[in-house]
Amino acid sequence: MNREAWFVFFGMVVVAVLSATGYVAWQKHRQLEIVRTQLSDLRRDGEAHAARLAEAWKEVEMTRDREEALAEQMARAASSQKRLESELRSVLESRDVAVSDLQGRLTVTILDRILFDSGDATLKPEGMRVLDEVAQVLARYTNRPVQVFGHTDNVPIRLRFPSNWELSMARALAAVRYLTEKAGVDPRRLSAVGCGEHQPIADNATPEGRARNRRIALVVLPDLFVPTDVVPDEPGEPGEPAVPDAFPEDVPVHSPAGASGRLPDDGDSVEPVAPSTPAKSPAPMPAPGAVSPPPEAQPLADPPPRDPGLFDGPVEVTPEEDTPVPGTPQDPGQRRD
Repeated sequence: MNREAWFVFFGMVVVAVLSATGYVAWQKHRQLEIVRTQLSDLRRDGEAHAARLAEAWKEVEMTRDREEALAEQMARAASSQKRLESELRSVLESRDVAVSDLQGRLTVTILDRILFDSGDATLKPEGMRVLDEVAQVLARYTNRPVQVFGHTDNVPIRLRFPSNWELSMARALAAVRYLTEKAGVDPRRLSAVGCGEHQPIADNATPEGRARNRRIALVVLPDLFVPTDVVPDEPGEPGEPAVPDAFPEDVPVHSPAGASGRLPDDGDSVEPVAPSTPAKSPAPMPAPGAVSPPPEAQPLADPPPRDPGLFDGPVEVTPEEDTPVPGTPQDPGQRRD
């Protein structure tokens, strides 16, 4: 082998070695870039997981704060309920008036013989005094809504009212109107319900049971039932109703495209504005013989719980309510209404 051939061979070896070394270096650099990319992805994933963990921890803290606030609110409501029950019992409870706490609903039950005459819905002076005492206690608990329920026995009414439904509703309304118009109770707190004869607390087969079933029940609801737009009042100070302005100045009036967006004055002429979108075609008529599905029935509100133990003591029956009407057959369930 001559000298030139040797140099060529040596150069080829050097080139091969350098090429192999460069490939190895490139391969290592490529692997290093892959590792760096993976590390960067892992770092981003870790930061995202840390952010989600921080957000979840914040939610846990907020939930804990809400639970503590709710527990405190429930404790205050329970304390207020006990105070209200104690005050009502101290001024009201007697043979004809009972105070009971049924599933968080404080109920004042008043027999009708101290409120109304038989078959009538006009309050008697004794009933007015009882409602005045109730109003004085409720004035210290201004955020407690009150539902007034009227109840009757199962003896059909025959004179003034078409049925016991109307009689029970008229008596509940009479109590509500007296509480609002005479006793000063905020009318936003009150509602009236007529139950007729359908929620008895005693047996209608006896005069004593019928006397217990003829009653007015005032159900004082917890604070949690207060509407959110009613601002809590200080005890004894009625608040103003939270009624927004009909047209606030800072709220723009919606108008079709091209309109000025303001309400017209008395002197402005109002021109009809063409609608910006075509009117929708009317809905297709159902095919002959097709039956539309009935509307979904709305569930009725649950009636307030009844306490079968109310008025367990002896009850006096007024002779007027169970005295037979002259000229009519003797009927132990008949009363003169």
